[in-house]
Amino acid sequence: MNVSMGLVSHDDILLTDWNGSILGPHGSIFDNRLYELRISCGPDYPSKPPSVRFASRINLPHVNQSTGVVEASLPVFQTWSRSGTIESVLVALRTLMSTPQNRRLSQPPDGAMFE
Repeated sequence: MNVSMGLVSHDDILLTDWNGSILGPHGSIFDNRLYELRISCGPDYPSKPPSVRFASRINLPHVNQSTGVVEASLPVFQTWSRSGTIESVLVALRTLMSTPQNRRLSQPPDGAMFE
């Protein structure tokens, strides 16, 4: 399993708040790191994409370096349709980590978190 997700609260009947995780791609600067994310599905989900924020610090395009928020410029958000899923967002972020231009980006220390 390279990505995973689960509800923050088991009694969230609206399925709104999620925790996500991404295992860094093998052979990249992200290898052997587990990245934690917070995902919120608003009232318009799945018509509109969820809001996603890294809890773990990461240096990656489309991620605000002050807040960890994944920006709307992420390609999976640009092409969003009702068939999009939380998993598709996590997979897209992991794929972004694997691209040649991002595989070797310098990263914050392992375990560093956004506030």
